[in-house]
Parts: sequence; structure tokens; C-alpha cells
Amino acid sequence: MIERTLFTPDHEAFRDSFRRFMDKEIAPHHEAWEEQGYVDRAVWDKAGDNGFLCMTLPEAYGGSDADKLYSVVQMEELSRAGFTGIGYGLHSEIVAPYILHYGTEAQKQKYLPKLASGEMVGAIAMSEPAAGSDLQGVKTTAIWQAGPSGSEADGHYVINGSKTFITNGWHADLVILVAKTDPAAGAKGTSLFLIESGTPGFEKGKRLKKLGLKAQDTSELFFDNVKVSADQLLGGTAMQGKGFICLMEQLPWERLQIAIGGIAAAQAAIDWTVQYVKDRKVFGQAVGNYQNTRYTLAELQTEVQVARVFVDKCSELLLQDKLDTATASMAKYWCSDLQCKVMDECVQLHGGYGYMWEYPITRAYADARVQRIYGGTNEIMKEVISRSMGLAGR
Repeated sequence: MIERTLFTPDHEAFRDSFRRFMDKEIAPHHEAWEEQGYVDRAVWDKAGDNGFLCMTLPEAYGGSDADKLYSVVQMEELSRAGFTGIGYGLHSEIVAPYILHYGTEAQKQKYLPKLASGEMVGAIAMSEPAAGSDLQGVKTTAIWQAGPSGSEADGHYVINGSKTFITNGWHADLVILVAKTDPAAGAKGTSLFLIESGTPGFEKGKRLKKLGLKAQDTSELFFDNVKVSADQLLGGTAMQGKGFICLMEQLPWERLQIAIGGIAAAQAAIDWTVQYVKDRKVFGQAVGNYQNTRYTLAELQTEVQVARVFVDKCSELLLQDKLDTATASMAKYWCSDLQCKVMDECVQLHGGYGYMWEYPITRAYADARVQRIYGGTNEIMKEVISRSMGLAGR
């Protein structure tokens, strides 16, 4: 195999430390969390206590000033172990960066330390019942109503709408909400709001029952005449109408995260399967002795190796602020497609046991399918890539 050169000894030492944390705080409980449909809130507190949340934030806001490769290591380890209920990545590397990059100083001081400590769990509410990958189709509105004096000080936004498929939604103490402040302006009328749990009119719906990711607290969110001040507009009034630009700027990193997790999970599936076919015997010999088994696994390992080299290169570009949307979209679509292919082939090599929930390959098979959907469907990824080539559909 090609030796990875992406990580330093410090990154690998962190990998060992985080593995020990997983072995102690996650592994003994994850199966039970899958049964109950959400992880215990304590696993967030413990991660915060150990410095495993928002590591890339500046120290002034409670982080460790770490480079993003520490987060990559964490994502790889959670995916390798199949701990898909843990929403640290979205919390630390999607929610917190929005506030860091676009928030006012007051917003950063108020929320980032609480996200880093685990006191608050973060979510981002983009998808709606009728608007998934098409963020320009968002129907949730945030309409400004001036106060009696007509000044900003006594006015407020009134938010109405609903969101669905929201990761960390049920646990969330803070939600970054995508809403239209000017519904007639299309993308230019999109803004982002910081909504705290307990705000009157903001209700969390049921936890959604899913094909996979069963320990992940995915839920619906409802906003019924929610009144928030201008202080809750991410970045303040200067950022009104600029939410779509913010979303587009952050999507490459979000999509690369999907690719990173996908390749780590695919490699884990191959490793489990190699061990299984060595031990399992059919017609008097190990399943791994059959040419079909050996060739199938050789093909899968080759494809995963190729994808990992590409993803590592994308990670290097990310650190240099050179990862563009099209390249990240390539990584997301290719790696999630490959992840699903690997899971399917590995389930087949497990035979009937590959359909039994107690086997990790079965849960990984179910968990993988959504990778081709969230972060923008793979069909949307191909549209983004083709447009970068100068091709446009009608």
C-alpha cells in the first residue's frame, strides 16, 4: 500500500488518544444508543472535557488552534469503528466554523466557547420537506418587523417554516437556520440565523426513524412565529441576504468530510471481510481461498487505495485554502458511490451473516446509503462538476 504522508507523529499520537476515548466512552454504549435512537448527552460533555470538540477553533474561543487534520483523524476513527451516531464532525467542523467565519465578535464570544466545551450541541438546519439539495428553494421565512420607533433596537424578525433531516437536531441547543429574509430575491434573499433551544415558537419534532445511522438524533424542526432580534442574524445586519454565499463557501469542506468518512468506512469493511473470509469455511475450505473472493477484494482494495490518495490530496488543498467546489464534489460523489459498492460486495462475501444486524458489515451497509444523498445528492455533484467544465444544462 502507498504510505500516507498527510499526518505528522503528533496527528498519529492524537489518533491513539482518540481511539482510547472511543474504546472507553463510545464502544460500550453505541449498540444501546442505536436501539434508543440517539446518543446519551453525556458523550458530548465527555468529549468537551477531553478537548475533542471544536479543536480547530482559536484558543480565545475555547479551541486548540489545531489544524484540520486533527478533525480528519477524528472523522476517520469514528467511521472506521462504525460509530455513526456521534455528530462531532458536524458540530465542530460545520456549525462552529460558520460562527467563526461570519459571526459578530459578540456571537463568537457567546457561542463558540460553549460549543467547544460541549455545554451546547450545534446543528444546522438547511433541508426542508420540499427543499433538499436545492438550497435556493428554501421556503422558511424570516421577515423583519420594525418596532414602534422604527429603529433596529425595538424591531425583530418573525420566522415561520419547518426543517427536516436535521443531524443533532434533537439534542441541539443552538441551530444555524437557513431562511429567506427576502423571499422575492431568490438566493440573494437568504440569511442565516442563530436560534437557541427554548426560544418561544421553536419546537423540535419527532426523532426520525432511518434505514441507517440509527444512533444519530436526526429530527424535524418547526418554527411558528419565532421572534428573534437582529442580534440573532449571523454576522448581524451587514450579513443579511448573504447567507447563500456563506453556504457555498463552506460546502467544499462539508463535502470533503463525507468523502473522508466514506473511505475510512470502506477500508474498515474490507478489513472485516478479509478476516471473515479467512475464518469462514465453505465446502471444506476457507471462503478466502476461492478466486472470486480474492479477486473481488483485490479490486475493492485497489479502488479504495486510489480514492484515499485523491482524498488525501484534497485534504492538502484544504489546508492551503485551495480546495474548490468542483474538486470537493468529485471527492464526495466518487467516494460515497465507492463506499456503497464496497459495502454491497462485502455483505455478499459474508453470505447470510452479512444480513444479520449484529455484524458490523450489516450496519455499515445501512449507514452508507445516505452518503450519496446528504451534502447534496450525487446527481447535484455531477451538475456542479459539469458546470465547472463549461457545460450547462437547460
